[in-house]
Amino acid sequence: MHQKILILDFGSQYTQLIARRIRETNVYCELHPYDVSAEFITAFAPKGIILSGGPASVNVEETPRAPQIVFELNVPVLGICYGMQTMAAQLGGVVENAKIREFGYAEIETSRDGLLFREIGDRANTKGGHLLDVWMSHGDSLTKIPDGFEIIAHTDNAPICAIAHKEKKAWGVQFHPEVHHTA
Repeated sequence: MHQKILILDFGSQYTQLIARRIRETNVYCELHPYDVSAEFITAFAPKGIILSGGPASVNVEETPRAPQIVFELNVPVLGICYGMQTMAAQLGGVVENAKIREFGYAEIETSRDGLLFREIGDRANTKGGHLLDVWMSHGDSLTKIPDGFEIIAHTDNAPICAIAHKEKKAWGVQFHPEVHHTA
């Protein structure tokens, strides 16, 4: 098995869809609870790790966190919704209660500079920005990105909607790419 993706489940109602989307690309993946041991993750030897969404808030004590080894293995990491929030908070970013909760359709404007959005876009706006139709479901928002990251997408309500590390292989998206509502 050459490609193995590890999905760490933080309790999202969409986590099974992440696995399905990965498998539809003929890539092997396994879904495990977020609190698996560092030894398990190392032995699994993933080619990439996905941190799922979940119902918790990183602003509450004793909420789920990704094992630190996730950020030390030097494999690509993608945080989705809560997964992005916990990654950002664990790496020095700030997550706060959103002034406007987003649930449902949203239109994000992306940067095409990085790998994540380079080849995709649903349309362009009048200023030439690249737009994607996505599904949001969050009450917290990232308000300060961790050192080394850059903002690669935003909405009018969420100025930080997707992030990418400038050197490491780490990305986070506030929206849910796994659902059919996200084109």
